[in-house]
Amino acid sequence: MSTTTILLLTMAAYAAVLAIIGRHQPASRGNQTFFRADRRAPWPMVAFGMVGASISGVTFVSVPGMVLSSAMTYLQVCAGFILGYMAVAFVLLPLYYRLSLTTIYTYLGQRLGLRSYLTGAAFFMLSKMVGSAVKFYVVCIVVHQFAMQALGVPFWLTVVLLVMLIWLYTRRGGIATLVVTDTVQTACLFTALLLIIYKVIGVMDLSLTDAVSRIVADERSQVLVTADWTSPRYLWKQLLSGAFIVVVMTGLDQDMMQKNLTCRTLREAQKNMLCYGMAFLPANLLFLSLGVLLAQWATAAGCLPSHGDELLPVFVASQGGLVVVPFVVGIVAASFSSADSALTALTTSCCIDICHRPDDVALRRRIHMAMSAVFAMVILLVHAANSSSLIDTIYTIVGYTYGPLLGLFAFGLLTRRKVADRWVPLVCVASPLLCFATDSVCQRLLDYHFGYELLLLNGLLTFAALAALSKHTD
Repeated sequence: MSTTTILLLTMAAYAAVLAIIGRHQPASRGNQTFFRADRRAPWPMVAFGMVGASISGVTFVSVPGMVLSSAMTYLQVCAGFILGYMAVAFVLLPLYYRLSLTTIYTYLGQRLGLRSYLTGAAFFMLSKMVGSAVKFYVVCIVVHQFAMQALGVPFWLTVVLLVMLIWLYTRRGGIATLVVTDTVQTACLFTALLLIIYKVIGVMDLSLTDAVSRIVADERSQVLVTADWTSPRYLWKQLLSGAFIVVVMTGLDQDMMQKNLTCRTLREAQKNMLCYGMAFLPANLLFLSLGVLLAQWATAAGCLPSHGDELLPVFVASQGGLVVVPFVVGIVAASFSSADSALTALTTSCCIDICHRPDDVALRRRIHMAMSAVFAMVILLVHAANSSSLIDTIYTIVGYTYGPLLGLFAFGLLTRRKVADRWVPLVCVASPLLCFATDSVCQRLLDYHFGYELLLLNGLLTFAALAALSKHTD
């Protein structure tokens, strides 16, 4: 049996499992099942599934390759993540549960005003739609090249079929279904990762003990950067940035928080958040350890790539055979787990935040289908552009849009001042532009390049502008 046939059968089985799970979920008892799983989800299952939902196909490929340019210093950011998850668990989650929120941007409307509310929701929807589409584009390319192309299927049809599968298994239960499917997909993701590590160790003819020793002895296993404070990888910068990245991209992101809000109680949601957050350090240690082994293998084989993103694909291409199967399954599991939750969150936010019709089941079904169609169209537009520089630019833009959310929530939580609501949209657009200009000037005049700390600057500028446009209130 050929590798292509095995891969096609594996993909068909994978799709069938997801479809069966989605089909056998209870039909939504109104939108509260779709939006919040009736707040009955068991927190250990939510926590395990959220690990996979946070790892996209891009992460699956890119994190091992980071060791070529930055060793294991990414673990400094992961350590900062833990601080961020603690802040989300004990500052934001109590607020969301006390207000019994379905979408977290409802808080902005209650605290700051209607335009602040709509601005926060709009920034989330734009960022999530574009960012998730670019990430899912990776899995579409991989599935097409390794499986669908051999059948003569055009790329656009591959995209449509994959997005339709997501729509199919999420349309009945929404977030209630994702709690189950994310658990399955996270298990598939880490099984694939461990199988690839096992294969690399076997190809290098090492025992597990030898592999660990070689990873520890390799200069690419360096974790801490404490000498050069101007470096983007300086320890304290990365710790602080990692904490704020989590606060913004988890605590202020409807996609990630919607699953936390399915837990029965605040205490369960907090346990979910802390366990999920702690899992990131060992999970990324596995990815980076794989990267060190791959770098050693590629150096010995004389095929070390110049770009880190090519490191894992080079190994897969050189081995062929059954290595392709865990590679593709790992990427598919990671990408589906993040894309399905993104589409569900986008549907939720549009129904509640934009249309203000949280109980309209028919509208929710139409919006869910429309979001899926737009998602597929954005992926095809990215493919039509066929430019890696454009993709990098999109990622940069998406990264900038989270800063205003940080500023909005920080202003609402840390002050009791009343903002001039009509100016909030302008402030949230101007702040990222000013950050971009500041970064450009610093690079030219001071030879200083902002790293993750640019998010902090973005949030601070938004906060300062809101403070300037506000007045004291009891």
